[in-house]
Amino acid sequence: MTNQDPYYREDLALVHHLGFAFHADGCGPDLVKLLAPVRERDGLVLEIGCGSGLLTRFLVDAGYRVLATDASPAMLALARETAPSAEAFARLTLPDDPVPEADAIVGIGHPLNYLPTEDAISRALVALARAVRPGGTFATDLCDFEWAAARIDERERSWIADDWALITRFNVPSPDRYVRDMTTFVRNADGSWRRDHERHDNVLLDVTAVPPLLAGEGIEAHARRSFGEHALPVGLYAIVGTKPG
Repeated sequence: MTNQDPYYREDLALVHHLGFAFHADGCGPDLVKLLAPVRERDGLVLEIGCGSGLLTRFLVDAGYRVLATDASPAMLALARETAPSAEAFARLTLPDDPVPEADAIVGIGHPLNYLPTEDAISRALVALARAVRPGGTFATDLCDFEWAAARIDERERSWIADDWALITRFNVPSPDRYVRDMTTFVRNADGSWRRDHERHDNVLLDVTAVPPLLAGEGIEAHARRSFGEHALPVGLYAIVGTKPG
């Protein structure tokens, strides 16, 4: 994802916000519990890939101080409306932008899998781990090779609502790539429709290699099937760890 052409332009960002809140709805309560020690000491939560603010709202409503970040300006605009009580919003494009220090770093929706290479993902993980303060928590989800293997026969899906529609075609060009070609239709104020298209290439990786990488930066982490009680989809793993104080 680059500063010039980020994923999730205005129309797809809106469609994602309106039609795909279920991941945040499932993970939000678990993360609220997981981060409780951070809330107790009034620590700062840095959220990466905040999207339209669906998880941000869970955290803010539970009393957390949240710095919500994303690489997509369209997503950040929606997040400001969804979770206006967050401490701050900022554009953050990994792996090269400086990462602010925080008492917890969280992200859902596999934001790091949008980076262009496995090396970029590794560099982002290192940068994030270094930004976690002693005694802090690290929690994000990542797509393993298993993600593509479980969906190799998936070809096309569509979603239709009153004011928007989405057609997605899927492709697995290699074991470490998962591609979605997405066409959106969004109704204008005058009743007409506009159309846009985005292609999202996700880089997949062996999640068992992530805890040792984080350990090199002082994070004791594990790859899990959930952040708590809500089971993640096949191939998506929660990476959860702490940095000893």
